[in-house]
Amino acid sequence: MADTYLVTGGMGCIGAWALYHLRRNGKRAVNFDQSRDRHRIDWLMSAEEQANISFVQGDLRDTDAVKAVFSQYGVTHVIHLAALQVPMCRANPVLGAEVNVTGTVNVFEAAREQGITHVAYASSIGVYGPPSDFPPGLIAHDAPKRPRTLYGAYKVCNEGTALVYYEEQGISSTCLRPYTVYGVGRNQGMTSEPTKALVAAAKGQPYHIPFSGTMQFQWAADVARQFILAAEQPLGGAFGFNLGGNPATVADFVQIASDVLPGTRIDVADNPLPFPAGFDDSALRTKFDMVFETPLDEGIAGTVAHIQRLGERIT
Repeated sequence: MADTYLVTGGMGCIGAWALYHLRRNGKRAVNFDQSRDRHRIDWLMSAEEQANISFVQGDLRDTDAVKAVFSQYGVTHVIHLAALQVPMCRANPVLGAEVNVTGTVNVFEAAREQGITHVAYASSIGVYGPPSDFPPGLIAHDAPKRPRTLYGAYKVCNEGTALVYYEEQGISSTCLRPYTVYGVGRNQGMTSEPTKALVAAAKGQPYHIPFSGTMQFQWAADVARQFILAAEQPLGGAFGFNLGGNPATVADFVQIASDVLPGTRIDVADNPLPFPAGFDDSALRTKFDMVFETPLDEGIAGTVAHIQRLGERIT
């Protein structure tokens, strides 16, 4: 039986890129998402290319629906990305818990029933607290988890759930914790502003980024490929890894954008985000031979070129 990759949340940015790379590599892919809105996928693939992907609309909270997609399509690899983000969890904590926590349990239960012994899933740097909780420098992958948002607390719960499923059911797992993801399709979420600025700049429009500070920028295409690799290479445990890279300031990001698009009119507020500057990814590098890390200038240039090709199709 051919390998079949299930992506939950494929209508999101990282999910859309995961589907793109799976299709590009000739893999059989199934997308499970409550949304029917394919605008991000449309920015990456033609309708003909999408025809090779199975799109299943379903609610992650629906245990039977999740189990059914595993069984019907003979899923062999799992990339679980679906989640409600910080503002949505804050606005509706019960719904956030149902989707982010119960939904993740449903994925592990469906994997167990299907006989799948490994799951890759998304956590977040939101599991950690503000810079004041840690010593200077990059935050270690095993640093204490002290989330200040419900979203972060739900992600901590998921990492604990994964550990129990490994210890009791033998299902290994790898979670990845991205930081500031940018690239085509990153048009939602608190740290989507740098990408929105690139879209505006490519159209000759001014843009105001409402935050500043130092952070790790990670290209969506790279993050997606790392998740695919995490799904393909079980490590024999319940592992969580920070995605790293060289920290850069938002001003650095804007300067590179200005070099790519002379005359860019992007200004940055003096409002640092309450997150550490960066996270240590040495554990990830120890476990995986390949870490996808396109240099920031190349990623920005590639994103701008992609935006220009899309023209008025992208918003």
